[in-house]
Parts: sequence; C-alpha cells; structure tokens
Amino acid sequence: MLIQKPADLKYSDVTPKSVYTNRREFLAAMGISAGALLLPSEAGAMKLDIAAKSPYSTTEPINSIKDVTHYNNFYEFGTAKNEPAEYAKNYRTSPWTVSVEGLVEKPQKFDLASLMKLAPMEERIYRHRCVEAWSIVVPWAGYSLHELLKAVQPTAKAKYVAFQSDYDPKQMPHAYGIQFPYVEGLRLDEAMHPLTLLTFGMYGETLPNQDGAPVRLIVPWKYGFKGIKSIVKIKLVEKQPPTTWNMMASNEYGFYSNVNPHVDHPRWSQGTERRLGELFKRQTVMFNGYEKEVASLYSGMDLKKNY
Repeated sequence: MLIQKPADLKYSDVTPKSVYTNRREFLAAMGISAGALLLPSEAGAMKLDIAAKSPYSTTEPINSIKDVTHYNNFYEFGTAKNEPAEYAKNYRTSPWTVSVEGLVEKPQKFDLASLMKLAPMEERIYRHRCVEAWSIVVPWAGYSLHELLKAVQPTAKAKYVAFQSDYDPKQMPHAYGIQFPYVEGLRLDEAMHPLTLLTFGMYGETLPNQDGAPVRLIVPWKYGFKGIKSIVKIKLVEKQPPTTWNMMASNEYGFYSNVNPHVDHPRWSQGTERRLGELFKRQTVMFNGYEKEVASLYSGMDLKKNY
C-alpha cells in the first residue's frame, strides 16, 4: 500500500467537489468574504485562514479526505456509515448560533462568524478512535475550547460542561435509532484541557455537513462519539449531565469513554483497532496515545469502573 505523508499531498488533490457546495452557500448567506477568516481555494471551496500548526499534532500519516467524509457516524443523517454523506448534502448551516449559558458570569449567544473569530485557529493533526474499533488521523482546524469558556467565565459552582446538537426533523428525516437531540458532556477540567478542540474545519477547509458542520467538538483521547457535531448549545452545570449513548446503553457507553484497551465493549474487544484504509489491525494504546498529556486528569480513578 502506498501511503503518502502530509507534505506529499495537497488537500485539494483529494477533496471531492461535492464537499464544497453547501459551504459556499452558507458563507454567502453569512456575508463572509475572503479575508481574515476564509480564503478561496483553487477548487472553489472556502479555505480557513489557519494561524499556526499545532505542537500537539501527531506525525502519523493522515487519512484521505475521501475516507473521512464518506465513512461517518452521524445518526441524525442515517445509521449506515455511507448515509451521512448522502443525506446531509442539503443540510442548512446558516444562519447559525451557539448559546453558551448556565453557570457562567457572561452568558452569550454567538453567531458563527463571532465564534470563529474568538481565538486564532490552529491545525491539529489528531488521532481519532471510534468505539467500533476503527481509527483515523485527521487534520482538524479550530482552537482550544477553553478560549470560549474563559470568555463566558464559569462560576465556582460549574463542574461540568453539557453540549447539545442541532435537531431538525424536517432536515433530518433519516434520524432514528437514538433519542434526539444528541447530547454530550465533559468534566470542566476535561473541557478546559488544551487538547479539547472547538472545531470549525478539516483539511484546511470548513467542515463538510456529514462531519459536523459548522462547529463540532474533538476530544482526541476519548472515543469518537464524545466529539459532538453541529453544536447549538453549551451549558455549564454543577452535576454530571446526561449523554446520549450512556442513556441508550449505560453498560456499553460510560460518561468518560476514555480510550482504554483494557476495557472491552460488551460486544467486541477494544484491544486492537484498524486504521481506515489499512488491511491489518494495530494495538490500541491508552488514551489514544495522549497519555502523557491527560493521564493526570484521572489520577486515583478506577478507569475500568469509570469507563
């Protein structure tokens, strides 16, 4: 198998034209022109103006954008991996607002342009591990969630951060299988960790609909379902918030959902994984390879009990 390194491959070489369409429409509707935030790419898509490459990035080869945009979990647009790319094509992501509320000193409702300008964006090449035992490496673009949380100033009572996805039955007629809207949560210290990324793009460009446009979360040391897509609400709370998959099957999906090869899913092993596009399996590593950065968050915890 020929694997090209990131330096050998331009994102525009592998990005399907269909990915671009809705992004042009939502940017036009928002009135965003090429400039500080976004620049036109050669293929006609909108390219993010990324301030820097992140030191948190892995040096592992990235997956192709075709892989990452055509093998998705996004139950609002179908349960099969190929369905979100088809059923999310016409999903409208403008106008868009994200409400940040709850136990904060400065609750705010951000439009997308304001949210994107809150902090300089970085490109971070993260490993991404799905609970179904497959993995990918993706160049995400965004900034640490703590930048947003600092702006709204959590109160002393805030202990957790709850997230909610958009849910529009008219735009999501293929949504079934779980309770909607999709909700997720993190402990406040997890949310404040610099690795936790508020994400607006991938491969240097704005997010495709099937990958969580226009804004999603990436928590690289946790299983992928913790990376909630199409966020409309963020709420600071005192008690552990409910999360969708934990409500659906608490014996299979815990609140923490840290990548841990020693805690198997009841229906399959988590000890190995298959990188999307590769033939052979590889060993799963603790915290998805981010143990040095995040293990201290769980000092003294039983990570088999708190799965």
